[in-house]
Amino acid sequence: MPTASPASIAAALEAVGYLPDDHIAQVVFLAERLDKPILVEGPAGVGKTELAKALASVHGRRLIRLQCYEGLDEAKTLYEWNYRKQLLRIQADAHTDWSELAGDIFSEEFLLTRPLLEAIRSTDPVVLLIDEIDRVEMETEALMLEVLSEFQVSIPELGTIEASSRPMVLLTSNNTRELSEALKRRCLFLHIDYPSIERETAILVARVPELPRVLAESMARIVASIRSEPIRKPPSISESLDWARTLIALGIDQLDEAAVTETLHVLLKYQADVDKVAAVLAKS
Repeated sequence: MPTASPASIAAALEAVGYLPDDHIAQVVFLAERLDKPILVEGPAGVGKTELAKALASVHGRRLIRLQCYEGLDEAKTLYEWNYRKQLLRIQADAHTDWSELAGDIFSEEFLLTRPLLEAIRSTDPVVLLIDEIDRVEMETEALMLEVLSEFQVSIPELGTIEASSRPMVLLTSNNTRELSEALKRRCLFLHIDYPSIERETAILVARVPELPRVLAESMARIVASIRSEPIRKPPSISESLDWARTLIALGIDQLDEAAVTETLHVLLKYQADVDKVAAVLAKS
């Protein structure tokens, strides 16, 4: 991907279907120039993960994804040893001196790589996505610091493995917990919020080409007004896209109160939210 300017990055992303605003393009530009990871925060469904996929597509790189969750540990993020295979080797070589055997079973043959080590060891450049890092405990977050700062992984039995080709790294967070200062220092920060009406209209038209622009503008205005309400789960961009496809499938080309009310279940995921927004629509 050309990195001459943020504008060229924006154009490259648009070419693969991702419509960035100026701030997103600028942060990606700086991350490439400074060779730093990007920490992307924002509400669920605003395009954080899609940005990583788009960058992988633009660069022609493989995407390696580490999906974070509570209880994720070193064995699932970095590496672990194939204990069953090691045990079979020990049993087969029961009479071998342990000093020789230990050097054998703690070798590449018995190493199981996980996403972080896989990204470091890849001979081809990759995009590494650490998705929803705010879901892991602080201890697991700390394990990632060596990768994010030095682009290397230390394995006691094998030594330090350095990246032969530095991956492009994106971390996403829904901001469900405060991340450590050590992690934040190693990254460029990018906050992606819900899009403006104009940008959401552009996204709808680009992703659902059969959607009339006038209808897309009406949808974007309604979605923006719904997000301003004190509801439990505001609709994301992906839900706006689902709504667009729903309207097309039902043959709805105008958004009156009845059409919106009948399809609110596509935008909203809680009945209390549906009832609240329907009441607001009835009063307007």
